[in-house]
Amino acid sequence: MKKLSFVLVILLAFSFFAFAAGGQQGGGAASGGALIGIAMPETHVQRWVKDGNALKAEAEKRGYRAEVQWGNADQTQQNQQIQSFLTQGAKVLVVGCLSDGVGSVIAEAARDKVAVIAYDRIIPNSADYDYYITFNNFKVGQLQAQGIEAALNLASASASAPKYITLFAGSPTDGNSFFFFDGAMSVLNPYIDKGVLKVVGPYPKTSADTANFQRIATENWFPAVAKTRMENLLNADARNVTLDAILSPNDTLARAIIEACRADAKYRTKLPVVTGQDAEFDSAMSIKNGEQYMTVFKDTAKLSEAAILLADQIVKGQAPNIPGAVLASGDLAKIGDTGKKVVKTYLLDPISVTKSNLNVPVDAGFYEDAQASQLR
Repeated sequence: MKKLSFVLVILLAFSFFAFAAGGQQGGGAASGGALIGIAMPETHVQRWVKDGNALKAEAEKRGYRAEVQWGNADQTQQNQQIQSFLTQGAKVLVVGCLSDGVGSVIAEAARDKVAVIAYDRIIPNSADYDYYITFNNFKVGQLQAQGIEAALNLASASASAPKYITLFAGSPTDGNSFFFFDGAMSVLNPYIDKGVLKVVGPYPKTSADTANFQRIATENWFPAVAKTRMENLLNADARNVTLDAILSPNDTLARAIIEACRADAKYRTKLPVVTGQDAEFDSAMSIKNGEQYMTVFKDTAKLSEAAILLADQIVKGQAPNIPGAVLASGDLAKIGDTGKKVVKTYLLDPISVTKSNLNVPVDAGFYEDAQASQLR
């Protein structure tokens, strides 16, 4: 009996040490199957569905447990989802927020010592997190405006025969909307100042013109809001002019704007130059068919991979080092300004896509095989 007890003790000790050693092997084992909670803002913009699924897959590939929830453009719902992650013992939260209303649960995460990564949208008015990963969103706006600049040949335009543009902005609760717009206007304002480009409708020179910016903003990025505003413009301020271009901040809104234009006899054979962002499949097809002029491709597969690598390094107590991303500094550091602190912000580069280089997102594997075949 004593011999049997001794053997059991030896076996238990061996099992303990084998388990402890196994916990130090490889990325997955080192993570110990910790939970990463992924909170995405909505499903009516296609990219957020894709991003959520990509983040979950990347986390699981590194040996983490991962759960993703979409807030359906409802901040109360998103807050409840994040609280559920905290209750389940999440070690890191990756949050694509809806508004600063998320701040209360981000504060709860800080109290629980749970790291938070703001994902492609800054979490405004909060000092309770340290990391933000996104694209260079000022450059996104610059690329959109450069698309208009090239398409209208603004460099050769004259004040005697000006081009006409109307302006749309994203959701006023999304901090990126301000960077998109200001980046675009940094390119367009010199042409407006020269009189070769005329703005139809409200004209905020920058997003700092809060009153006019609110007039061109699109609540919660809802396409129906953009479509209605475009219809109203066509029947009012733009009634007696033919628009040459429309600054649209993303693809979902671009398609809604184009739909409104299609119903106006002036644009049935020739649409204005319409910009976009996100390289959504429907807009890629629209570009191929000569409707939407351009989009900005943000390779969210790379962003998802970078975000989970950052989460992994945080869990392991390592100094963040994200290949393909730069730590924002100088003038770009303000991208990480929450209004209460400046967080460490990692930036990836966006790419302008027109009909001439539609192969770029296709070759990057951004679309499903059946979709890619339609774009080739």
